[in-house]
Amino acid sequence: MVLYKLEDFEPNYRDAFEGHDISGLGVYTQGTDEKIGTVSDVLVDEEGHFRYLVVDLGFWIFGKKVLLPIGRARIDYNVDRVYTIGLTREQAEDLPEFNERQALDYDYEERVRGVYRQPVNSTNTLDASAPVEASIPVDTTYQPTTTTPIYNRDSYNYEHEPSLFGLNEQDHQTLKLYEERLIASKHRQKTGEVSIGKRVETDTARVTVPVERERVVIERVTPADAGTAVSGREADFREGEVARLEIHEETPDVRKEAFLREEVRVRKVVDQDTVETQETVRREELDVNSGNFPIEER
Repeated sequence: MVLYKLEDFEPNYRDAFEGHDISGLGVYTQGTDEKIGTVSDVLVDEEGHFRYLVVDLGFWIFGKKVLLPIGRARIDYNVDRVYTIGLTREQAEDLPEFNERQALDYDYEERVRGVYRQPVNSTNTLDASAPVEASIPVDTTYQPTTTTPIYNRDSYNYEHEPSLFGLNEQDHQTLKLYEERLIASKHRQKTGEVSIGKRVETDTARVTVPVERERVVIERVTPADAGTAVSGREADFREGEVARLEIHEETPDVRKEAFLREEVRVRKVVDQDTVETQETVRREELDVNSGNFPIEER
Protein backbone atom coordinates (compact mmCIF):
# COMPACT_ATOMS: atom_id res chain seq x y z
CA MET A 1 0.00 0.00 0.00
CA VAL A 2 1.60 3.17 -1.22
CA LEU A 3 1.17 6.36 0.78
CA TYR A 4 1.56 9.90 -0.51
CA LYS A 5 1.93 13.30 1.07
CA LEU A 6 -1.37 15.14 0.79
CA GLU A 7 0.13 18.11 -1.05
CA ASP A 8 1.87 15.84 -3.54
CA PHE A 9 -1.34 13.87 -4.11
CA GLU A 10 -3.58 16.93 -4.45
CA PRO A 11 -1.83 20.34 -4.57
CA ASN A 12 -5.19 22.17 -4.33
CA TYR A 13 -6.48 20.21 -1.36
CA ARG A 14 -7.18 23.44 0.58
CA ASP A 15 -10.07 24.17 -1.80
CA ALA A 16 -11.85 21.04 -0.58
CA PHE A 17 -11.38 22.18 3.03
CA GLU A 18 -12.74 25.68 2.46
CA GLY A 19 -9.27 27.19 2.75
CA HIS A 20 -8.28 25.30 5.91
CA ASP A 21 -4.80 23.85 6.16
CA ILE A 22 -4.22 20.82 8.33
CA SER A 23 -0.48 21.30 8.40
CA GLY A 24 0.54 23.47 11.32
CA LEU A 25 -2.38 22.59 13.60
CA GLY A 26 -1.45 21.97 17.21
CA VAL A 27 -1.87 18.42 18.52
CA TYR A 28 -3.30 18.00 22.03
CA THR A 29 -4.22 15.08 24.23
CA GLN A 30 -7.93 14.63 24.60
CA GLY A 31 -9.14 15.21 28.15
CA THR A 32 -5.92 16.61 29.65
CA ASP A 33 -5.62 19.25 26.89
CA GLU A 34 -1.84 18.94 26.93
CA LYS A 35 -0.03 19.98 23.77
CA ILE A 36 2.18 17.22 22.44
CA GLY A 37 3.25 18.55 19.06
CA THR A 38 2.26 19.95 15.67
CA VAL A 39 0.93 18.41 12.47
CA SER A 40 3.68 18.67 9.86
CA ASP A 41 2.05 16.64 7.08
CA VAL A 42 -0.75 14.25 6.09
CA LEU A 43 -0.37 10.87 4.38
CA VAL A 44 -3.09 9.55 2.06
CA ASP A 45 -3.49 6.28 0.20
CA GLU A 46 -3.88 5.76 -3.54
CA GLU A 47 -7.58 6.64 -3.36
CA GLY A 48 -6.98 9.86 -1.44
CA HIS A 49 -8.25 8.59 1.93
CA PHE A 50 -6.53 10.06 4.99
CA ARG A 51 -4.44 7.41 6.75
CA TYR A 52 -1.89 9.15 8.99
CA LEU A 53 -1.08 12.54 10.42
CA VAL A 54 2.64 13.23 10.67
CA VAL A 55 3.10 14.76 14.13
CA ASP A 56 6.22 16.60 15.26
CA LEU A 57 6.51 15.80 18.96
CA GLY A 58 8.61 18.88 19.72
CA PHE A 59 6.66 19.59 22.90
CA TRP A 60 7.03 16.05 24.23
CA ILE A 61 10.09 14.59 22.55
CA PHE A 62 12.33 17.11 20.83
CA GLY A 63 13.11 16.45 17.16
CA LYS A 64 10.98 13.32 16.78
CA LYS A 65 8.22 12.86 14.22
CA VAL A 66 5.72 10.03 14.45
CA LEU A 67 2.63 8.82 12.63
CA LEU A 68 -0.83 9.24 14.13
CA PRO A 69 -3.56 7.10 12.48
CA ILE A 70 -6.47 9.25 11.37
CA GLY A 71 -8.90 7.16 13.39
CA ARG A 72 -7.05 8.14 16.58
CA ALA A 73 -7.37 11.87 15.88
CA ARG A 74 -10.18 14.42 16.04
CA ILE A 75 -9.72 17.59 14.03
CA ASP A 76 -11.48 20.69 15.37
CA TYR A 77 -11.18 23.65 13.02
CA ASN A 78 -13.12 25.86 15.43
CA VAL A 79 -10.05 26.02 17.67
CA ASP A 80 -7.47 24.92 15.07
CA ARG A 81 -6.52 21.85 17.06
CA VAL A 82 -6.10 18.13 16.60
CA TYR A 83 -6.99 15.97 19.61
CA THR A 84 -5.41 12.57 19.97
CA ILE A 85 -7.50 9.68 21.22
CA GLY A 86 -5.82 7.49 23.78
CA LEU A 87 -2.21 8.44 22.95
CA THR A 88 0.06 8.34 25.99
CA ARG A 89 3.61 9.56 26.41
CA GLU A 90 4.72 5.96 26.76
CA GLN A 91 3.17 5.11 23.42
CA ALA A 92 4.76 8.17 21.82
CA GLU A 93 8.17 7.08 23.08
CA ASP A 94 7.62 3.57 21.70
CA LEU A 95 6.58 4.81 18.25
CA PRO A 96 9.23 4.43 15.55
CA GLU A 97 10.51 7.75 14.29
CA PHE A 98 9.15 8.91 10.93
CA ASN A 99 11.80 9.78 8.37
CA GLU A 100 10.64 11.48 5.18
CA ARG A 101 13.67 10.21 3.28
CA GLN A 102 12.85 6.59 3.96
CA ALA A 103 10.09 4.71 2.14
CA LEU A 104 7.19 3.40 4.20
CA ASP A 105 6.75 -0.35 4.04
CA TYR A 106 4.48 -2.88 5.69
CA ASP A 107 6.98 -3.69 8.43
CA TYR A 108 7.34 -0.07 9.46
CA GLU A 109 3.58 0.48 9.49
CA GLU A 110 3.12 -2.67 11.55
CA ARG A 111 5.50 -1.28 14.15
CA VAL A 112 3.41 1.90 14.25
CA ARG A 113 0.10 0.05 14.37
CA GLY A 114 1.42 -2.30 17.02
CA VAL A 115 1.99 0.60 19.41
CA TYR A 116 -1.53 1.95 18.92
CA ARG A 117 -3.00 -1.53 19.39
CA GLN A 118 -1.71 -1.55 22.95
CA PRO A 119 -4.54 -1.12 25.48
CA VAL A 120 -5.03 2.26 27.12
CA ASN A 121 -6.79 3.26 30.33
CA SER A 122 -9.98 4.61 28.82
CA THR A 123 -12.34 4.13 25.95
CA ASN A 124 -12.77 7.18 23.74
CA THR A 125 -15.44 7.98 21.24
CA LEU A 126 -14.09 8.64 17.79
CA ASP A 127 -14.96 11.89 16.10
CA ALA A 128 -14.33 13.44 12.72
CA SER A 129 -15.29 17.09 12.37
CA ALA A 130 -12.87 17.48 9.51
CA PRO A 131 -14.49 17.36 6.08
CA VAL A 132 -12.90 14.08 5.10
CA GLU A 133 -14.85 11.55 3.11
CA ALA A 134 -14.65 7.91 4.14
CA SER A 135 -16.09 5.02 2.19
CA ILE A 136 -15.38 2.37 4.82
CA PRO A 137 -17.48 0.87 7.61
CA VAL A 138 -17.07 2.78 10.85
CA ASP A 139 -16.57 1.47 14.36
CA THR A 140 -17.75 4.33 16.61
CA THR A 141 -15.75 3.35 19.69
CA TYR A 142 -12.16 2.47 20.20
CA GLN A 143 -12.04 -0.68 22.31
CA PRO A 144 -8.52 -2.09 22.41
CA THR A 145 -8.10 -5.68 23.43
CA THR A 146 -5.18 -7.51 24.90
CA THR A 147 -5.35 -10.01 22.07
CA THR A 148 -3.49 -8.75 19.02
CA PRO A 149 -4.90 -10.17 15.77
CA ILE A 150 -2.52 -11.58 13.24
CA TYR A 151 -2.45 -9.73 9.94
CA ASN A 152 -1.02 -10.88 6.64
CA ARG A 153 1.14 -8.49 4.63
CA ASP A 154 -0.38 -9.75 1.39
CA SER A 155 -4.00 -9.28 2.41
CA TYR A 156 -3.86 -6.43 4.95
CA ASN A 157 -6.26 -3.56 4.35
CA TYR A 158 -6.82 -0.39 6.36
CA GLU A 159 -10.51 -1.28 6.56
CA HIS A 160 -9.51 -4.22 8.78
CA GLU A 161 -8.83 -1.80 11.63
CA PRO A 162 -11.56 0.86 11.76
CA SER A 163 -10.42 1.77 15.29
CA LEU A 164 -7.22 3.13 13.72
CA PHE A 165 -8.34 4.29 10.31
CA GLY A 166 -12.12 4.67 10.51
CA LEU A 167 -13.90 8.02 10.63
CA ASN A 168 -17.00 8.53 12.75
CA GLU A 169 -19.51 10.61 10.81
CA GLN A 170 -22.43 10.01 13.16
CA ASP A 171 -22.08 13.23 15.17
CA HIS A 172 -20.35 15.40 12.65
CA GLN A 173 -21.62 15.08 9.13
CA THR A 174 -20.81 17.27 6.19
CA LEU A 175 -23.42 17.79 3.48
CA LYS A 176 -21.90 19.28 0.37
CA LEU A 177 -24.06 21.37 -1.94
CA TYR A 178 -22.92 21.51 -5.53
CA GLU A 179 -23.73 23.87 -8.35
CA GLU A 180 -22.90 23.98 -12.01
CA ARG A 181 -21.16 26.95 -13.54
CA LEU A 182 -20.54 27.85 -17.13
CA ILE A 183 -16.86 27.69 -17.98
CA ALA A 184 -16.20 29.69 -21.13
CA SER A 185 -13.41 28.69 -23.43
CA LYS A 186 -12.53 29.24 -27.05
CA HIS A 187 -11.31 27.08 -29.87
CA ARG A 188 -10.07 28.08 -33.29
CA GLN A 189 -11.59 26.62 -36.40
CA LYS A 190 -10.96 27.24 -40.08
CA THR A 191 -13.80 29.16 -41.70
CA GLY A 192 -12.31 29.75 -45.12
CA GLU A 193 -9.20 30.41 -47.15
CA VAL A 194 -8.03 33.35 -49.21
CA SER A 195 -5.64 32.64 -52.07
CA ILE A 196 -3.73 35.57 -53.54
CA GLY A 197 -1.57 35.05 -56.63
CA LYS A 198 -0.44 36.72 -59.89
CA ARG A 199 -1.44 36.28 -63.52
CA VAL A 200 0.02 37.79 -66.71
CA GLU A 201 -2.24 39.77 -69.00
CA THR A 202 -1.26 41.07 -72.48
CA ASP A 203 -2.20 44.37 -74.07
CA THR A 204 -1.21 46.36 -77.17
CA ALA A 205 0.81 49.46 -76.42
CA ARG A 206 1.35 52.25 -78.97
CA VAL A 207 4.21 54.68 -79.11
CA THR A 208 4.90 57.52 -81.59
CA VAL A 209 8.44 57.78 -82.93
CA PRO A 210 9.44 60.72 -85.24
CA VAL A 211 11.66 59.47 -88.11
CA GLU A 212 13.50 61.21 -90.98
CA ARG A 213 13.73 60.06 -94.58
CA GLU A 214 16.05 61.57 -97.25
CA ARG A 215 14.93 62.16 -100.89
CA VAL A 216 16.56 63.61 -103.96
CA VAL A 217 15.30 66.80 -105.51
CA ILE A 218 16.50 67.65 -109.02
CA GLU A 219 16.16 71.26 -110.05
CA ARG A 220 16.79 72.55 -113.50
CA VAL A 221 17.48 76.28 -113.68
CA THR A 222 18.53 78.64 -116.50
CA PRO A 223 21.68 80.49 -115.51
CA ALA A 224 21.88 84.17 -116.07
CA ASP A 225 24.61 83.86 -118.71
CA ALA A 226 22.74 81.24 -120.70
CA GLY A 227 23.46 81.62 -124.46
CA THR A 228 26.95 83.02 -123.98
CA ALA A 229 29.69 81.31 -126.03
CA VAL A 230 32.39 79.52 -124.14
CA SER A 231 35.88 78.50 -125.21
CA GLY A 232 36.80 74.97 -126.26
CA ARG A 233 38.85 74.48 -123.14
CA GLU A 234 35.94 75.41 -120.91
CA ALA A 235 33.54 73.24 -122.74
CA ASP A 236 34.38 69.79 -121.41
CA PHE A 237 32.29 67.18 -123.03
CA ARG A 238 32.63 63.88 -121.17
CA GLU A 239 30.38 60.99 -121.64
CA GLY A 240 29.26 58.85 -118.67
CA GLU A 241 29.82 61.42 -115.94
CA VAL A 242 27.62 60.49 -113.01
CA ALA A 243 26.79 62.30 -109.70
CA ARG A 244 26.10 59.90 -106.78
CA LEU A 245 24.21 60.80 -103.56
CA GLU A 246 23.58 58.48 -100.55
CA ILE A 247 19.96 58.42 -99.44
CA HIS A 248 19.18 57.66 -95.72
CA GLU A 249 16.04 57.20 -93.71
CA GLU A 250 15.28 56.46 -90.03
CA THR A 251 13.29 53.43 -88.90
CA PRO A 252 11.80 53.03 -85.41
CA ASP A 253 13.73 50.73 -83.03
CA VAL A 254 11.35 49.57 -80.23
CA ARG A 255 12.37 47.31 -77.29
CA LYS A 256 10.68 46.32 -74.04
CA GLU A 257 11.94 46.88 -70.48
CA ALA A 258 10.26 45.77 -67.19
CA PHE A 259 9.57 48.37 -64.51
CA LEU A 260 8.19 47.99 -60.93
CA ARG A 261 4.63 49.18 -61.03
CA GLU A 262 3.34 48.61 -57.44
CA GLU A 263 3.64 46.41 -54.36
CA VAL A 264 0.82 44.33 -52.92
CA ARG A 265 1.11 43.67 -49.17
CA VAL A 266 -1.00 40.86 -47.65
CA ARG A 267 -1.66 40.67 -43.88
CA LYS A 268 -4.37 39.52 -41.46
CA VAL A 269 -6.30 41.77 -39.09
CA VAL A 270 -8.06 40.34 -36.00
CA ASP A 271 -11.44 41.90 -35.26
CA GLN A 272 -12.60 41.72 -31.65
CA ASP A 273 -16.19 40.75 -30.94
CA THR A 274 -18.24 39.46 -28.01
CA VAL A 275 -20.47 36.44 -28.43
CA GLU A 276 -23.09 35.67 -25.79
CA THR A 277 -24.22 32.11 -25.19
CA GLN A 278 -26.47 30.53 -22.60
CA GLU A 279 -26.94 27.10 -21.08
CA THR A 280 -29.07 25.63 -18.32
CA VAL A 281 -27.12 25.05 -15.10
CA ARG A 282 -28.17 23.22 -11.94
CA ARG A 283 -27.68 24.20 -8.29
CA GLU A 284 -28.38 22.28 -5.12
CA GLU A 285 -30.25 24.06 -2.34
CA LEU A 286 -30.60 22.90 1.23
CA ASP A 287 -33.98 21.39 2.07
CA VAL A 288 -34.38 21.11 5.85
CA ASN A 289 -37.20 18.97 7.26
CA SER A 290 -36.88 19.41 11.01
CA GLY A 291 -40.33 18.36 12.11
CA ASN A 292 -40.94 19.93 15.52
CA PHE A 293 -37.25 20.30 16.39
CA PRO A 294 -35.74 23.81 16.36
CA ILE A 295 -32.95 24.27 13.84
CA GLU A 296 -30.28 26.98 14.01
CA GLU A 297 -28.52 27.92 10.80
CA ARG A 298 -25.20 29.69 10.94
